[in-house]
Parts: sequence; C-alpha cells; structure tokens
Amino acid sequence: MKAYVVLITAPADGDAAERLARALVEERLAACVNRVPGLISTYWWEGKIEEDREELLVVKTTEDRLEALLKRVPELHPYTVPEVLALPVEQGHPPYLEWLVASTRFS
Repeated sequence: MKAYVVLITAPADGDAAERLARALVEERLAACVNRVPGLISTYWWEGKIEEDREELLVVKTTEDRLEALLKRVPELHPYTVPEVLALPVEQGHPPYLEWLVASTRFS
C-alpha cells in the first residue's frame, strides 16, 4: 500500500494545530501527525504580501485514507484556503510502513 506525507500549515496559536492533529489521528485518517512550531510563512493573500507565524503539521497516511483526509481538513481548518499538500512516499522502513497501514485501519 502506498504511503503519503501530507503537509498542512495552521495558525501558531497552538489550538488549531492541536485540534487538527488530534482529529486526524482519532478519526484514523492519519497514523501520526508531527507538529513543528516556529514556522514563519510569507505569502500572497488578497493582493498583498502577508507574513504570519504558523505551525507545520507533517501528517503520515495511506493512499486508502488520503481522499477522506483531503476532504476533512478544510472542514476542521480555520483558514479559508488551507495549505494541504500530499507527497507520495517512494520508500520507507518496512516495519514503519506496516505500522502506518495498521494505524489507519479501523479495528
């Protein structure tokens, strides 16, 4: 089964990133979510350059759960247009990939 790493940015207030991470894992849309604080994003928004403090969520999931995850994130996210980028995993440590698959299945 193919694995994916999904990158999501969230406000640095801590609350949004924590809620997103917990919901994705509880709903088994992700096996693991790493929260990386201290991110500063510079970007175009509504015709001007903005700069904000954010957290980066590094989400590990499977191909089977990816579509549901991509649908769920905008429902949970406070941004109008959340950053959600799915990157395929070409290779990985087989025991970790097995754990990832098992962790995203419902018992």
